[in-house]
Amino acid sequence: MRFLLTEEQRDFARSLRGLLAAAEVPAVVRAWSAGDHGPGRAVWGRLARTGVFALAADEAGPLPVELAVAFVELGRAGMPGPVVETVAAAVLLGRLGDEELAKRLVPGLADGGAVATLTLPGGSPYALDADAAAYCLTVSRAGELRSAGAGAPVASLDPARRLSVPVAAGPALAAGAAVSAAARAALDWARLLTAAQCLGVGEALLARTVAYAKERTQFGAPIGSFQAVKHRLADTLLALEFARPLLFAAALSLDPGEVAAAKLAAGGAAYGAALTALQLHGAIGYTQELDLSLWLRKARPLRDAWGTPAACREAVLAGRH
Repeated sequence: MRFLLTEEQRDFARSLRGLLAAAEVPAVVRAWSAGDHGPGRAVWGRLARTGVFALAADEAGPLPVELAVAFVELGRAGMPGPVVETVAAAVLLGRLGDEELAKRLVPGLADGGAVATLTLPGGSPYALDADAAAYCLTVSRAGELRSAGAGAPVASLDPARRLSVPVAAGPALAAGAAVSAAARAALDWARLLTAAQCLGVGEALLARTVAYAKERTQFGAPIGSFQAVKHRLADTLLALEFARPLLFAAALSLDPGEVAAAKLAAGGAAYGAALTALQLHGAIGYTQELDLSLWLRKARPLRDAWGTPAACREAVLAGRH
């Protein structure tokens, strides 16, 4: 089967790419890392006006392919903040069957007025950007949905991913089998959209490395003309291109095994792109002043977020039985 995005989906991707390019996202990321969420929330609002977050609260249900398209662009731009968690929270609330709770919380997530972070069984135990989130939600293994507050901060490889230990507060908002089922669905969505971010991060790293390889000279020639460098870049491109159809196939099926396979492939490709970028940039790749570092430091945390490679392999194998 040959899968191609529709012209409307490609136009959506181009519009998001233009919006994010004009937003000077590297400066936004640095501000977010320092605890200044103002510039990031301004970009968040512009994204919301394009309908990105409303896609998670569509009356007919969330639109996975369109969201995957959007999150590739968010990864390519290096957008900070709990974008995945906000969508996953909207999915969770929409699946609970509690209309009152959904009506109270989901509209703010859809229109960009509110930001959510979320912890789930099977995901990271740490809350992402709880200091920037209006809603911090946590689901226990016992199937209890509670609001939470930010506890002790936790160090992260990516300073723009501000982690903390969630501290449950107040009575359960919902409990039971419906919460557990909604949490499983939200986990699959979080994995899918993190995979999309990984693909975008990998593409950004590759594009910057190719551009650098054309400019950097050694022995009187651009390093991009060296056979070993060409092979390394080609291998990186192939890994990303093999991950792409897995991502969109998973978006079409939402099968947990296919979602895990997409996350495994896209996360590995992004991490490989980071290793290639670091090696070919040499010592300059280590400098925090270089914008490249903003993507380098995202690749591994995103690879491990919402399902480590080991967890994703386990989910793939479980889906084959």
